[in-house]
Formats: sequence, structure tokens, C-alpha cells
Amino acid sequence: MHIPFMKTIPLALLILSGSVLISCGGNKKEKEAQAAAAAKQPQPYPVLTVKEQSTTLNSQYPATLEGIQNIDIRPKVDGFIQRIYVDEGAAVKKGQILFTIDAPQYEQAVRTAKAAISSAEADVNTAQLQVNKTKPLVDKDIISKYELDAAQLTLQSKKAALAQAKAELVNAKVNLGYTTITSPVDGVIGSIPFKTGSLVSSSGTTPLTTVANISKIYAYFSLNEKQLLDFSRNYKGKTLEAQMKNIPAVSLALADGTIYAENGKIESINSLINTGTGSVSLRATFSNPVRLLRSGASAQVIIPQHLENVILIPQKATTDLQGKKFVFVVDDKGIVKNTEIEIMENAKDNFYVVTKGLKANDKIVLEGFQSLKDGAEIKPQEQSADSVYAAPKK
Repeated sequence: MHIPFMKTIPLALLILSGSVLISCGGNKKEKEAQAAAAAKQPQPYPVLTVKEQSTTLNSQYPATLEGIQNIDIRPKVDGFIQRIYVDEGAAVKKGQILFTIDAPQYEQAVRTAKAAISSAEADVNTAQLQVNKTKPLVDKDIISKYELDAAQLTLQSKKAALAQAKAELVNAKVNLGYTTITSPVDGVIGSIPFKTGSLVSSSGTTPLTTVANISKIYAYFSLNEKQLLDFSRNYKGKTLEAQMKNIPAVSLALADGTIYAENGKIESINSLINTGTGSVSLRATFSNPVRLLRSGASAQVIIPQHLENVILIPQKATTDLQGKKFVFVVDDKGIVKNTEIEIMENAKDNFYVVTKGLKANDKIVLEGFQSLKDGAEIKPQEQSADSVYAAPKK
């Protein structure tokens, strides 16, 4: 008789298979239960205890650089440029020759004036002889006093003519001197639009060149009305002049991002707000011993603001919601609360300065809080303040 396959399986094997199935099902449920229990347990999050500390905030403002003097060099006489002694960008000293102008009419004027002086001197001598000859005759009543008066008046006239001739010589020499153009200050030569042989005139609108005195540099920058108010409140003083004395030294960031070696000082704040731009102009002065800074260059004026006893928190510990900033504050039981804070406009590296919403010894969640909800319980993992605040103290 044929026996079915199922009937050939031993009973013990069937029992063992059933036990394995029951065991696997039990393990799965146990794991799920463990996972659910673990999910209910408080999860670890890095936490920082905030402290009050001192720091310095740097505010940067775009600036335009100008030398303390930018002098247009213009001809005072008409003529042709005979020679150019300097090149564009060259450093010059006060009194150094820049140009000579070929103007022979002024040389002729000097010669004419000298000849006029010689003639006038001869006339004076002649008139003086006449006075000398007439005076004894008048004293002896040989001729009338009228003759002496007339001779003396003639002498005075000749002397006046001589003085005029001498003045004309001085004027001619001055004009001749204008044909040699020198630098009025120490500085740097700007562009030279004219070439040798060009005709120039004292009435021309284009200068021969510009000499910029850049031994010191003015950095001009602007603050809007709100910034100006904050600026004024940060520094003590009853007057603007007193406040400027309390402003710390400022620095200058150059176009390539490097910081200029010399510190500067804010020396001028315009008293009027520009109604068109709503801003006020300020001027900082920097020494320029190696002539690195040039007129017309751009830079950033950096103004430091030292703060005492403020709370600094990492930017990564904050979230933004509808233009407001929030942090998760942790209480002693590990319960988090989403708390709104207020911060200063300027940041310190990757840190915010908190002005409202936190106090010293509050604990905040540093990171990984994207899934956290208000009122959730966490397992705080205290982070070292030294490691967190290392960046802003460099």
C-alpha cells in the first residue's frame, strides 16, 4: 500500500518546526517592544551652559580713500610744454620741478624791464643833477624858487618811473618763473594728459596733472540714521567732540581682504544728515608712511565695540521663524522649551550676542534639535564651554 509523503514526517520534527516559528515570532515582537521602549527614552543632545563674558564686535563700513591734499597743477602762463620731468605715479618732493614751459615772450619781458630800469635810472640821475644845480642859485637869489620846485618835481617823477620799471621787472620775473612748474607739496603724481610740445594756457580747464599728498589718508564712510544713533550711544561724552575722543582706534580692510598695518582714528563726523541718502559722513585718518594707500582706492573701515558681561551663543544653536530667533532651553529635568531671543545686529564670528531671552547659567541645545518639540524630554550631554567659545577668543 502507498503511504503519502506527509505521513512519513516524524512527529518530533513537526514539533521542532513549530517551536522555531513560535520563537521567531516572539523575538520579532520583543525587538519591536524594545525599540518602542527605547524610543520613549530621552535621547542624548549636546547642551551648553551659557556664561557672561567680554567680547569685541567689529562693524565694517565701505570707505573711499583720499589723500589729505589733492592739488591740481595748472599753468599760470601760456606756452608750449618744453619738458616733462616726472612720470605718472611718481613720488615727488615739495619744490621738485615737474614741467617747464617754453614761453619766450616772458624772457623778452624781463629784458625789456631791465632796459626800462636802466633808462629810468639815467633819468633820475639827470633830474638829480638839475636839482643840485638849481638849489645854490635859488639860495643866492639868482633864480626864482619856482625853478627849484620844478626841478624837484621832475626828480620825483623820474623816481616814480624808476620804481614802476623795477615793479615791472619783478612782475616779468614772476611770470618767467611760472614757466618752471614745481610741486607745491610732497606727494604722488596723477595722470598727465599733456605731452611735450602741447600748447597749454592759464585759462585751460584741464590741469597738467594732480599731486596727491598721501602722507596721511582720509577714509570717508557713511552711517545711516539708526547706525548713527547706536554709534552715539556706545561712546560716552556730552558733546560730539568728547564722544570722538572715546572712540577706539579703527582699522582698515584693504581690497584684497588684508588688514592695513596702521590703525586710524575717527576725526570728523558731519553734523548734517544727507536728506537724499539718509546717511551722515564720517572721516577716519590713517598714516601712510610707505605710501601703500592711494587716493581713489576703496576699503572697509572696521570699528571695534568692546562689550562687557554679555551672553554669546553659537549661531548653529538658533532657529529662525518668521524673522525671529529661537533656542531650545533645557531645564533641570531635561525638558526643553522653545524660547525666543533677541540678538545684536553685529555678530562675532559664528556667534550671536544675546540681548534678551537668556541669562547666565541657562542651558541650551547646541545642535541636532530639528526633530525636537516644545516640552520634549532629552538627555543633556554637557559640552565644554572652552571648546565651544574657542573661536571668538582667537
